[in-house]
Amino acid sequence: MSSTYKKDAHKKMNISDIAKALELSTTTISRAISGKGRIGEATRERVWAYIRENDYRPNIIAKSLAQSKTFNIGVVLPADQNLTETPFFQKCLLGITEMAASNDYDVVVTTTTETDITLLQRIVENHKVDGVVLTRTLVNDFPAKYLEEKNIPFVAIGTTDDEKVIQIDNNHRSGCKELTTLLLNSGMQSIGLLCGDQNHVVNQERYQGYIEAFRDKELSIKEELIFSNVTNKAFVEKAVESLMEDHVECILCMDDLICSRAIYKLMEDHVSIPNQVKVASFYNSAFLESHNPQITALDFDVKEVGAVAAKNLMELISGKEVQKKTLLDYSIILKASTK
Repeated sequence: MSSTYKKDAHKKMNISDIAKALELSTTTISRAISGKGRIGEATRERVWAYIRENDYRPNIIAKSLAQSKTFNIGVVLPADQNLTETPFFQKCLLGITEMAASNDYDVVVTTTTETDITLLQRIVENHKVDGVVLTRTLVNDFPAKYLEEKNIPFVAIGTTDDEKVIQIDNNHRSGCKELTTLLLNSGMQSIGLLCGDQNHVVNQERYQGYIEAFRDKELSIKEELIFSNVTNKAFVEKAVESLMEDHVECILCMDDLICSRAIYKLMEDHVSIPNQVKVASFYNSAFLESHNPQITALDFDVKEVGAVAAKNLMELISGKEVQKKTLLDYSIILKASTK
């Protein structure tokens, strides 16, 4: 065998090549590599001696056989129509895929709605993945309950009361409380709140932060200034109209999608930000940063959230102890919209 072939053997050889060279079946070679199945010790040693001599590196299929793994992780994205415009999930997925790739894992993406987990069931029951990342938590969390029942390793991006679930999240409650407190400390008291879907735990955490800020300042909460489940453009516009009729000093939005819709409504009505009303968001995005004036917002490293989720999942799959709950930090970006 030429030295050139030996140098490149790991790039060119496969199980069939080894079987042919040693005049053995591919099944025998697979058993020798995986360490499973009935095979004589002398034959196993012969196969491994040939592998070492030729610097053969088993491909991912052989590696899967050896470790009984697919080396795929599933990522579940929401299929809800009102969330398709949210860049959070795109950045989160980027962090997951980069961390997975650095650990020789690939990513299988699927979707669920709040009540339909058919596609998740499909990849689990067809043994396509070793574990799953859920990119959100729900009050009635059917995906999480299903994965628990099937004993599939999984981590959740978000917060849940289920202490058995590995959770990775930003400290939304603390961040929202701090931002609301800053607004109150600036002299504002009439602050309207536009809330997202309250079946999403992250929205409940953000709401609690808002409430706690008022309570700590011993200020009364005006329920008529709080609008829940403003999940589409029409609901946002109606809420903004009502808040402007009540002459609020500031409109505080639960996320960037709600905030962008509120801004468009204010622009249509020729309302000046911040001269006539101030605006802030509990979640930052490129759109809010590019708006003139730029919008005061909470800023989170979403890519890091995805990367930590993937890292924790792969450690969980490998049998390592994983911290039950990880809370990542945030920063407050103060911009012209609240000056």
